Amino acid sequence: MSEPQTQQTPRKHTEVAVGILIREGGEFLLSSRPEGKPYAGYWEFPGGKLEAGETVEQALRRELIEELGVTIGAAEVWRVTEHDYPHALVRLHWCKVHAWSGEFEMREGQSMQWQRFPVTVEPVLPGAYPVLDWLQTEGA
Repeated sequence: MSEPQTQQTPRKHTEVAVGILIREGGEFLLSSRPEGKPYAGYWEFPGGKLEAGETVEQALRRELIEELGVTIGAAEVWRVTEHDYPHALVRLHWCKVHAWSGEFEMREGQSMQWQRFPVTVEPVLPGAYPVLDWLQTEGA
């Protein structure tokens, strides 16, 4: 007698807005993941989950105010990637951001670093590697 086959339900994507803040001179911002979150201490581009009814730009604007204390200017989706982490299957909406206002405040106890290539902070969140490759190819 064989074991009954169980159907695995496909995992639902968590939609995430991600900001690639780029300042004059081409440096980009990475921040560390705060304690209590999966992959705490890993470096990432800042952002967060979309809430019901939000556009990517609205979610990114809200998240960066909540996390960093800055208000971004216009943000359009540049690329979309997916990454399957053990805790979530995420669809990442990457937005380049060249304008913001306000002073950076690490409101979740995280750290931030302006980076250029080669990136000097580690470890970097695995889902960010394709984007770092694209930015480097573009000469960011």
